Amino acid sequence: MSEQSKVSRRSFFAGLGAVAAAGAATKLLPQSPAAAVIDSVTSAPEPDGDSYRLTEHIKKYYRTTTI
Repeated sequence: MSEQSKVSRRSFFAGLGAVAAAGAATKLLPQSPAAAVIDSVTSAPEPDGDSYRLTEHIKKYYRTTTI
């Protein structure tokens, strides 16, 4: 029989609390410089024609790819 390590309830909730605290800390951090550049690009007027357009959907994607 293989011996399985059991995770105690206390260590599980401690780890869960640490993950929650890290998530809250990342939400409270100031905006990254890359996101500030994306926001400054959005203030430019939209070009006419069928060229590339920076829509809200694309801005959201760019925000999710920043590290």
